[in-house]
Amino acid sequence: MRKNKIFISAYSKLPQGISAAEIYVEAAMSLVVDRNTGTIYDMECTLATDIAKEYIKDIVVGRNINQIDDIIQDIKDNYLGTAQRAVIAVLTNCYKRYMLVHVNFDENK
Repeated sequence: MRKNKIFISAYSKLPQGISAAEIYVEAAMSLVVDRNTGTIYDMECTLATDIAKEYIKDIVVGRNINQIDDIIQDIKDNYLGTAQRAVIAVLTNCYKRYMLVHVNFDENK
């Protein structure tokens, strides 16, 4: 049985020389997304500090993954951490995975 809430994860390389790269090597992001509407219900990511993880979560959760450009702009404008580009890359990869699932779901209705 297909559920409306789906789990999506993706990875992106972290820049060398930042503390998160010493811990994780790659940035990982996991999202719980509504398959039909694109609403993001929950999110977790690998960053070095809890405050950075929570900050990104506050930007992403409650938004719609279909408005990816607005979410990315919000990250560019407000998250000035050294992993900004990696966070944007991994979020973009999550979006691409969502689109694959969403398109396949629509075709199989």
